[in-house]
Amino acid sequence: MNKAERAAIVFKILEKNYPKTPVPLRHTNNYTLLIAVLLSAQCTDDRVNQITPKLFALADNPKDMSKQTPEKIYEIIKPCGLGPQKSKAIIELSCILQNLYDGKV
Repeated sequence: MNKAERAAIVFKILEKNYPKTPVPLRHTNNYTLLIAVLLSAQCTDDRVNQITPKLFALADNPKDMSKQTPEKIYEIIKPCGLGPQKSKAIIELSCILQNLYDGKV
């Protein structure tokens, strides 16, 4: 049995035992989930879920988010920790998605 066959067996077992694993981060689309995951580094899911409604009211897509300033995003996300780095990463990620992938995740 090769690696691919073993992996397929393991995948089937996992799929059977965990058919629908809920995502604890609140999101409305792939982009908002991606940003929530970025924010979750060194932060609890509960805290992320408290912050994201305000952030996504500001911008919930790469085009709108890429137009924001790091300072504006930082003011919203600072309770998550690592705010300066995360605010810059959110803007850079949004620009990449917008410019290279037409805003699609």
